[in-house]
Amino acid sequence: MKFVAFERAKQGTGASRRLRITGRTPGIVYGGTGDALLIELDHNALFHAIKKEAFHASILDMELAGKEHKVLLRDLQMHPYKQQILHIDFQRVEAKTKMTVKVPLHYSGEEESPAVKAENCLVNHVLTELTVSCFPADIPEFIAIDLSGLKKGTSLHVKDVTLPKGVKFVVKGQANPVLVSVSAVSAEAEADAVAAAAAAVPVDPKAAKAAAGKAVAAAKPDAKAPAAKKK
Repeated sequence: MKFVAFERAKQGTGASRRLRITGRTPGIVYGGTGDALLIELDHNALFHAIKKEAFHASILDMELAGKEHKVLLRDLQMHPYKQQILHIDFQRVEAKTKMTVKVPLHYSGEEESPAVKAENCLVNHVLTELTVSCFPADIPEFIAIDLSGLKKGTSLHVKDVTLPKGVKFVVKGQANPVLVSVSAVSAEAEADAVAAAAAAVPVDPKAAKAAAGKAVAAAKPDAKAPAAKKK
């Protein structure tokens, strides 16, 4: 994925604020053998770029002063409530240096698994990304995981997944964390789901009115018989 950046001459809080007013986003490129480099990017173009998954988990081609640089997104600072990118950090990529990156997990096949199809279970995606270590050329855009073999009472761990060649999981706390868990649906929850589905079905106004009339009629006491006349 390619984007264009421009060299930034001024730094500091005031300079960055003025830059944002003009529709630019301040940033920095660091790492590798070169010095840290101050850059700025068009905010609108950048805002559209960050919506794409590849911008967060793949090597990017940054065009700067007519030259192309390989970089990786490292940090993104957003405004607390505005749709505005305040600052962005990139790291230079060197072909012979291993990098630690977060790669998104793409799950598929759970609807066809015995756990869901035959045993009416819920499949919970515990993790949506995985921290891995590999050379830049081996960084995957995502890791595909097939869940079609899941069964009731089971779970899927990192060691159950075959990672792409050259890619290793980086342990942070748990050596073999759970990626996906399977839980059975209780009878009470199932009954609530059925009731909710029934409530969502549109009701025929005429039929409802007729049913209400019958219910009211059935609830009224029988009319009293006329009193007998005195002789």
